[in-house]
Amino acid sequence: MSEVKVNISHLGTETRNPKTMDLDLLSTKEILRIMNEEDHRVISAVEEALPQIEKAVEQVICSLNAGGRLIYVGAGTSGRIGIMDAVECVPTFSTTDEVQAIIAGGNGAFVKAVEGAEDSKELAQKDLAELQLAKNDVVCAIAASGRTPYCIGALEYAKSVEAATVSISCNKNAKISQYSEIAIEVDAGPEILTGSTRLKSGTCQKLICNMISTASMVGIGKVYGNLMVDMKATNLKLVERAKRIVMQSTQCDYETAEQVLEETQYSTKEAIVMILTGTSRKEAIELLKKNKGFVRKCVSPSKK
Repeated sequence: MSEVKVNISHLGTETRNPKTMDLDLLSTKEILRIMNEEDHRVISAVEEALPQIEKAVEQVICSLNAGGRLIYVGAGTSGRIGIMDAVECVPTFSTTDEVQAIIAGGNGAFVKAVEGAEDSKELAQKDLAELQLAKNDVVCAIAASGRTPYCIGALEYAKSVEAATVSISCNKNAKISQYSEIAIEVDAGPEILTGSTRLKSGTCQKLICNMISTASMVGIGKVYGNLMVDMKATNLKLVERAKRIVMQSTQCDYETAEQVLEETQYSTKEAIVMILTGTSRKEAIELLKKNKGFVRKCVSPSKK
């Protein structure tokens, strides 16, 4: 254990919640009621940060269109939230390496904490170097405390290669904000269990990551209406979902959706464009390429 002393007493995420000073004396019903009341504060806290979240999304869209990546960086709960968001982009939006995540201590730290990893700036720099971080990428550092050295090291390294930088913290005037171009700060108040930032802080972070990745995917043509038209049909449930998406998008029957999806090897986008424009698969592929993957631009050319 390091002998370096760190002062965290001033952090909002470390303060005691006056509603739960006798948490161990409360009934289960009382604990759950207070937790629910406190969770309501999360929505308002995230709402206050919408302008900064919007800037982050616009930066991610710009970077993705330039061939860059969104790379989440975090330690502990924050790192796990980044990983969850990144891995879910693969089946939902058919991403390959466009959205990635690294956690202090490596992937094994997702299930078992690696002591001290979050305190190393150098480790973050090494991890990003291994990903060959480049100037078209966006590094989004997530730290509930807003002071995690691993995240600060990641942002410093990102700046050194001219990559864009975003930070998500759950304290106002967070230290990490000084190292990022776009600083997202939320304050949902003290946790019901003092310092347990997997609770409200974690929920805030999850909501923000959901917003950043989903809105960015909409912005690069991964969505048609409110349907995930670039999903991967990797199991029976998703195969049926693909058919429903084609049916809902084109008003065709089940048999037609199934037939065209089989013809396109379950490319939902291609199937929709083929049906709505009456084109062949080859022509649909060309239309999608011409319109940068936006289905709406393929089927409604006037709606740019």
